[in-house]
Order: sequence, then structure tokens, then C-alpha cells
Amino acid sequence: MATKNKKMKMMTLDQMKDNDIGKVGTAERDKYEFDLRMEVLGDMIKSVRKERNLTQEQLGELIGVQKSQISKLERNTKNVTIETILKVFQALKANVRFSVEIDESEFKVA
Repeated sequence: MATKNKKMKMMTLDQMKDNDIGKVGTAERDKYEFDLRMEVLGDMIKSVRKERNLTQEQLGELIGVQKSQISKLERNTKNVTIETILKVFQALKANVRFSVEIDESEFKVA
């Protein structure tokens, strides 16, 4: 039985994302990148909470929410307000910096 030598094409992660999700700037790619950042944020909250030796219940008490809301926040930060995120990081004694980028080509004043 003879086997054929197939040469695999090497691709970077960005090239794979371009092919499978869409190019940077497309709606699909923007949604993917946003969802990924939100997932990382939830993981970061959980990690810092654990470093501070706090349970979800204790963190919830510090910011005035139920344990279930902290659990939900750690799993899915998409449906949470910036105010809640800031309260969580303040309770965790973490510094927060936001970066806002505005695409001038899409910004118009009527």
C-alpha cells in the first residue's frame, strides 16, 4: 500500500481566524473578539477572587449582590454593567484601566 506525501500548508492563528471567522473589521470577527475579551474578563475576576481567598458569597456581600450573580459574572460577563465590574474590581482591590478606541472614519456628526 503506497502512501502519498501531502504537504501541509502552514497558517498563522490570525490567518486561520481570517479564514474561519472573518477578516478584522467584519461583524463576525468583531463579535468573536468581543466575546473572547469578555470570557477573559470573567476568568480574571474568578482568578483574582481566589487569590484574595474570597468565596463567591463573600465577594457578593462586599458589593451587595447574591452569590449567584458573582457565579454568573465569572461565567459570562456579557450581560453585566460596567458599574458592577468596577465594584467587583474595587472590592478585590484591583486597579482598572479602560482603553477606548474610536474609528474616526465611522464617526459623523449630523
